Amino acid sequence: MANKLNLTKSFELYEEALNLIPGAILGIRRPYNFVEGEYPIFFKEAKGGKVIDVDGNSYIDMLCAYGPIIIGHQEPEIDNAVIEQIKTKGFCMSLTQPIQNELGKLLRKHIPCCEKLVLMKMGTDATTAAIRVARAYTKKVKILTCGYHGWYDAFSEVHGIEAGIPEKLYEDFYEFQFNNIVEVDQLFKEHKNEVAAVIVNPIHTPGGREVQEPENDFLKTLRNLCSENDALLVYDEIRTGFRVDMGGAQKKYDAIPDLAAFGKAMGNGYPISTLVGKKEYMDVLVEKVFLSSTFFPNSLAQIAAIKTIQMLEREKVLETIAENGDLFANQVKDYITDSRIPCKFSGAPWMPYITFDPDPNYLYRKLREEFYRQLIRQKVFLQPFHHGYIAYRHTKEDLDYAAQAIDNALKSCKSLI
Repeated sequence: MANKLNLTKSFELYEEALNLIPGAILGIRRPYNFVEGEYPIFFKEAKGGKVIDVDGNSYIDMLCAYGPIIIGHQEPEIDNAVIEQIKTKGFCMSLTQPIQNELGKLLRKHIPCCEKLVLMKMGTDATTAAIRVARAYTKKVKILTCGYHGWYDAFSEVHGIEAGIPEKLYEDFYEFQFNNIVEVDQLFKEHKNEVAAVIVNPIHTPGGREVQEPENDFLKTLRNLCSENDALLVYDEIRTGFRVDMGGAQKKYDAIPDLAAFGKAMGNGYPISTLVGKKEYMDVLVEKVFLSSTFFPNSLAQIAAIKTIQMLEREKVLETIAENGDLFANQVKDYITDSRIPCKFSGAPWMPYITFDPDPNYLYRKLREEFYRQLIRQKVFLQPFHHGYIAYRHTKEDLDYAAQAIDNALKSCKSLI
């Protein structure tokens, strides 16, 4: 068993932050989303495929800022281009800079459904805009949804007036299970001529559960159902875009949506997202649909996105990630088989995740906590309730070390069975 890390400064900063920020840190970065008392709470710096916390502990970063880091931290080519823009041209103006068009052409080059696009900042911006566009175009209200699509009221994981979201703000949204096309068909029948859109992650990434790829032509059948019912098909490609393929999962699975939201890996850490889609639908944004923000035209993240995409093209980044990710996955699957611990590996090769099989006695909770406790003590940064990511700057040595750390953590779990 590995020794507990020294996290003194992290805990001190956490206590200070409790008096400044509600909960000290927002959302899924709070200590209870990890293993309390074992994980760092504040990072100081990052480089390549590693992060360093405020106590000086260095980790292999396999959470990658929850997905934006596709290449690596502190990429000189990307950061230098941003710095040059700041020094020579500026970045926040009353009108849009020409860089918008350059990025737009790059996105249209790669993404199959992209005839027109709008540039934004956060993933929630893009998915929210997609719903607004779909409703405006179809003149219908109801939305069929599967998975997490940001913190927009109707998509929030927590509903109710106690959460600040009264029922009337999500009463027209209907959830379905991924890969269950029968359920989708039934919802269309129940709400005939009322469904504006179906929004789905083309690869399902539920919190705390296995990553799922589409099965039995699920996406293509979904495409057909939407067309038959005059509803728009919307992909949330915030996680899959510029990761599973340069054109996203829609290109990989050859199932093209009407609209798609991209973000995260698109800017290698810079805050940018986009809603792309067929001209016919996107053109409701010309006059009918209002979409505006002071910071949407900010050119720094646009510069970063261009450089990121150019590096993805030139360096064969995604091919390398897929190759390394498959090798890593095969190692880990062998270790899991040998351990006989009731857990599963999913998400290969892009979004690795180890989940523990639920049982009536809740042993899986103890196994999960012990596993991730031992993993972080070996300085491999993954999250118990969220899948990880593999970046271009993760070396084969990094991934070999992470796989061995997983093996050690599994062996430690045997004492609980």
